[in-house]
Amino acid sequence: MPNARKATLYRIALPDPICPFGVRAKQMLDAAGFKVRDCILKSRDKVDAFKQKYAVNTKRQVFVGGQRIGGSDELGRYLRS
Repeated sequence: MPNARKATLYRIALPDPICPFGVRAKQMLDAAGFKVRDCILKSRDKVDAFKQKYAVNTKRQVFVGGQRIGGSDELGRYLRS
């Protein structure tokens, strides 16, 4: 794993439901010692704009050192490497 210890996490937190995969990604980053910039997408418009900007289907995405890692499954693989 690169020495970069800062990460940005984008995840959804609308009234229903709170994304369990986003919560999992945050916990994984915290446990790995990352300083996390946690960007909560609180409206459907923000979610839709985010998905369009990054051309992704999933609402939670992790970036490390400016590089998109992906969602919580991809983050798990990244942290194990």
